[in-house]
Amino acid sequence: MFCTYFWGNASAAEMESNNYRVQYSSVNTGGRPESSANYKLDETIGELGTGLGQSANYKMKAGYQQMQESFISITEAADVTMAPAIPGVSGGTATGSAAWTVLTDNFAGYSLTIRASTAPALISGVNSFADYTTILAGTPDFTWQVAATDSEFGFTIEGADTNQKFLDNGIDCGIGGSDTSLSCWSSLSTSQTSIAGSATANQPTGTLSTVIFKAQSGASHSQVAGTYTATITVTATTL
Repeated sequence: MFCTYFWGNASAAEMESNNYRVQYSSVNTGGRPESSANYKLDETIGELGTGLGQSANYKMKAGYQQMQESFISITEAADVTMAPAIPGVSGGTATGSAAWTVLTDNFAGYSLTIRASTAPALISGVNSFADYTTILAGTPDFTWQVAATDSEFGFTIEGADTNQKFLDNGIDCGIGGSDTSLSCWSSLSTSQTSIAGSATANQPTGTLSTVIFKAQSGASHSQVAGTYTATITVTATTL
């Protein structure tokens, strides 16, 4: 089961450097928005014809107080059925994937995060697969590995905007700029985990990110039979 959300902030830049960003340049002084039950006034000294004007045929935002807001959108992913079924006694591995495309015109880019609704993430009543355990805490494993006596559930991500944590040098994760397929595995958390993002806008095409899920029950582990479910939330936010 998947949930997707997006949050946006007003943001655009006309001038910027390493030290500052100017959203829009405007020569004026004083003024502020004022309103009551009977009126709404956007006032300023030095800039004429400001405010919001609209009709059935147009909508115009004039002046610095009507600065354009950025937008962000994220596609919805279908529920994932992992396959093949894992035998409870002999063990096995199942995988599945879901993909999201994030689109934004925000000049500062976006962040994509993921979280699970429960810990452990993959559960069936009181039974569960343990969250994937990495060799080094906080660093994804380049190769998926689960002991024969354990059962675990984890994920990795692939895409053009994959976070450095999930990139690799062909041997280790968090180092280098390669995005080796089916590498850099980590565990899900009930806290937001950043998995992808960009420091620039990506309109009009957006950027696709694919999350691959994997569950494994070891050959010497007896997993209680059942339908195991993980509820995952992916959120896109402008920076």
